Amino acid sequence: MRFDVVTLFPDMITAAASYGVTGRAIQREIVSLSVWNPRDYTNDKHRTVDDRPYGGGPGMVMKYQPLHDAVKDAKLSCTETAKVVYLSPQGKPITQDLLSEACAVSQLILVAGRYEGVDERFVDKTCDDEWSIGDYVISGGELAALIVIDAVTRLLPGVLGDEGSALQDSHMNGLLDYPHFTRPELIEGSLVPDVLLSGNHTEIEVWRMKQMLGRTWQKRPDLLENKKLSAEQERLLQQFKSEVE
Repeated sequence: MRFDVVTLFPDMITAAASYGVTGRAIQREIVSLSVWNPRDYTNDKHRTVDDRPYGGGPGMVMKYQPLHDAVKDAKLSCTETAKVVYLSPQGKPITQDLLSEACAVSQLILVAGRYEGVDERFVDKTCDDEWSIGDYVISGGELAALIVIDAVTRLLPGVLGDEGSALQDSHMNGLLDYPHFTRPELIEGSLVPDVLLSGNHTEIEVWRMKQMLGRTWQKRPDLLENKKLSAEQERLLQQFKSEVE
């Protein structure tokens, strides 16, 4: 899979992406990463990428032409079909399902805005979608682009050492993850649950599912509102509730 990021701060992207899971995936050529600076597509000596907004108001707006031309070159650099995503607070919320769907794309072009935003005609004419990492404002789309790159990369085959790791992550099945424990067994009077020491894998899986359901009910009940639970899951959730009460 190929990631292209249109950004005024290319070094910010390449430096951060060189670490951890993403960095290893790039080294192993499972994914590739390219950056495109809109300033390289300007036509004036000051390399101007922004201008005052029509209608007045504070701040500056990123211009259409440098962004459009950067995306155009990004598309031309790859023969596969590309999806262009503008990262903005107005976008659809990023979910695990959306990220999983993105894995089917050969080239994902992520546009990181700055200032007060970008010319709306760029969004309308050049971008296929808008994504948001949450209902808050950050200084630019670079951090959002890095989040998307990391989250999508870890879903690709061959990236993680254990292929089951991604499948067990929080949100992969619409639920939060179960609690994890490692050695030592006793820490400040707190023991590892007996079931995890039993060696009975069937009981362990049942316990983990009950914890996933219970933790989701406790911490993110909104995730359960539209999730259809099986009869067994309903039973485990009710059992969890009775235990904590």
